[in-house]
Amino acid sequence: MSLRAIATASWARSLRHAGGRNSTQRLLSQRLPRTTFYEARSHRSITTTSSDRATASPAQATEFSFADIPTETKTPQTLTEKIVQAHAIGLPEGKVVRSGDYVQIKPHRCMSHDNTAAILNKFQSLGATRIKNPDQLVFAIDHDTQNKSASNLAKYARIAAFAKEQGVPAFPAGYGIGHQIMVEELFVWPGKMCVASDSHANHYSGISALGTAIVRADACALWATGCTWFQVPPVAQVTFTGTLPKGATGKDVIVALCGLFPTEVLNHSVEFTGSEETMASLSIDSRLTISNMSTEWSALSAMFPADKTLERWMRYKATEAALSSDRTTKERITHEKVDELFANPPRADQGAQYAKKLYLNLSTLSPYVSGPNSVKISTPLADLEPKKISVNKAYILSCTNSRASDFAAAAKVFKDAAKANGGKIPKVADGVKLYIAAASIREQEFAENEGNWQTLLEAGAIVLPASCGPCIGLGAGLLEEGERGISASNRNFRGRMGSRNAQAYLASPEVVAASALSGVISGTGVYEPPANYSGVDFGFGTGSAKTPESELVNVLDQLEALIDRVESSAGDDTSKATTNILPGFPEKISGEIVFLDADNLDTDNIYAGKYTYQDDMTREDMARVCMENYDPNFGSVAKPNDILVSGFNLGCGSSREQSATALLAKDIPLVVAGSLGNIFSRNSINNALLGLESPRLVERLRATFKDKILTRRTGWTLTWDVKRSVIEVQEGPDGEKWEEKVGEFAETLQDIIAKGGLEKWTKHEIAKVEAGTSN
Repeated sequence: MSLRAIATASWARSLRHAGGRNSTQRLLSQRLPRTTFYEARSHRSITTTSSDRATASPAQATEFSFADIPTETKTPQTLTEKIVQAHAIGLPEGKVVRSGDYVQIKPHRCMSHDNTAAILNKFQSLGATRIKNPDQLVFAIDHDTQNKSASNLAKYARIAAFAKEQGVPAFPAGYGIGHQIMVEELFVWPGKMCVASDSHANHYSGISALGTAIVRADACALWATGCTWFQVPPVAQVTFTGTLPKGATGKDVIVALCGLFPTEVLNHSVEFTGSEETMASLSIDSRLTISNMSTEWSALSAMFPADKTLERWMRYKATEAALSSDRTTKERITHEKVDELFANPPRADQGAQYAKKLYLNLSTLSPYVSGPNSVKISTPLADLEPKKISVNKAYILSCTNSRASDFAAAAKVFKDAAKANGGKIPKVADGVKLYIAAASIREQEFAENEGNWQTLLEAGAIVLPASCGPCIGLGAGLLEEGERGISASNRNFRGRMGSRNAQAYLASPEVVAASALSGVISGTGVYEPPANYSGVDFGFGTGSAKTPESELVNVLDQLEALIDRVESSAGDDTSKATTNILPGFPEKISGEIVFLDADNLDTDNIYAGKYTYQDDMTREDMARVCMENYDPNFGSVAKPNDILVSGFNLGCGSSREQSATALLAKDIPLVVAGSLGNIFSRNSINNALLGLESPRLVERLRATFKDKILTRRTGWTLTWDVKRSVIEVQEGPDGEKWEEKVGEFAETLQDIIAKGGLEKWTKHEIAKVEAGTSN
């Protein structure tokens, strides 16, 4: 049964009011079958069914104050919805922002890194000369910093000169990783919407901001107009219970979540909650780790509450800023501002509706390891350790886990080993290289002052700059063919950290250190399982004791949220309605299906990281290397005007726009998947690549073509009738023909596509403003 059918069924309408609004209880203590999470979902396009079209007007852009977040609305909102509401512009009077809505937003901050150069090219191609709001932006050079070529240094100099000319805060190569700088320097603030042209902008959610990723074209639009578009995602509430045991870390929390709930938060915003005692067991550094790597969990943001733990951290930062004469942080944080914040901290409304509720008992967690080559494979360390899996390289670096507290945990491993070595710090195992790089130069200084940096150097660690590097496949220390590495970073996709024929695991800094010391994946021996331990306690609901009534309430709660989401987007009976087609947008798109039978086909598969910052790649170059990390034969199999179909979570991974533009270079007009990664969807829309979701089509293809090959010409044809919001599938010349309803393609996004993408759309809007007309 479709969601539309559920929403209109009389039994559903009576059920939705039968259970009241009690808090959701635990439904299951064990994982439901994976198929449950997509068989009964709507088949959306990367567009919307919303008909309200917001416009960006400079006159409507207002300064954000904390009071802008509504404290109570007629319709209860999640914290995500409240923050988006406070940053939305051009809303109709009385409009309450809900999940599924498309809005124009004016974010509080937007960070870009090395890709600032590419954004600048776009910006100047518009004919723009001045950034709309320089205080909205932050530039931080952090990706390809080991590249000392003349062209790369010239690129960095150009960015620095532009930042100085425009008055944009800018941080040079070697100062630190942009996400760390944004939090460290308090450009991020709780309750505000802070974005970055990088997939790990979720990082900002660790201090109760709505941190989410945008892409280069969005950033260009922000530079020029101060705003861009945003679809409010469904929101999942994740309740933590218990407390994190000794020997388990924030990294273990997020690695476990990726494996325990591999599909449940796909394209959702997450709001974490729990008792004061539970949340106190997660330090701010642990929260930043969890929020940062929620990107790999497929979440669009992952907000922690503004609680006493955050307040203590912010008061420390306010004191630190007041005492630091050489920094501008004092302009952004003072004790008075912290007083104002916690007088009315941001929180969800009572009765806010969540798309789903999950829970995890932290007390039942142990050290976890992710991989090889997938974040969705997470295994308790206790299960891996007996296998004595050898490692060649170990890494403590990245924006995920390379703060002073991480180096302290890693150094303790060697200091403890020194006690059995006559007090001498032991070296890493023979044949192992340990690489370290701080998240920022300040974090390195803290580690040095505490003596932990020197301990790691004595152990034989190789120092890399305070920046990205191996975690994005750039610079020294990459994995070579046949090697195995273990890293405290966030992404271990095949080929991400070097050769596609290497293996990469992820773990906490202390497990990485212990593995480097022993030469095999191993732990510190600190963790001890609790008495009567029976495994990780996780499931649906809030983790409270279940009763028959609570299970029914949980079902009703989720059904009510489901119905509301469908009704808000579907309206009344629209089975006979047609979509208005704007000039320049096609009414139909048709082609042969080329099937890439893979789930979680990521951006590194589509367009390898080693090409991402080669700004001189031609369209022909991009077409040639498209999908080479996934299937080197893709280029010879796929043909112009094919319709590419893949499995679930297509395009997960980084924010690189080349994941879309490389497919366009291959003359692929439309991609279809069981589900699309949100950031890939943004890049697709912004670069005029069309996309749809159809789990049924993927299932039919897999049922028909059981022998799995990487890239297959199917002989099937697909036609998207945009006007009718229907796809028609012909299963070969003599096969079955069927059709399926898909999401309506909104006029707002038709307009972007018809103009050739967001960059050209923005140029058109600038021209309208300069001409003084709205025609």
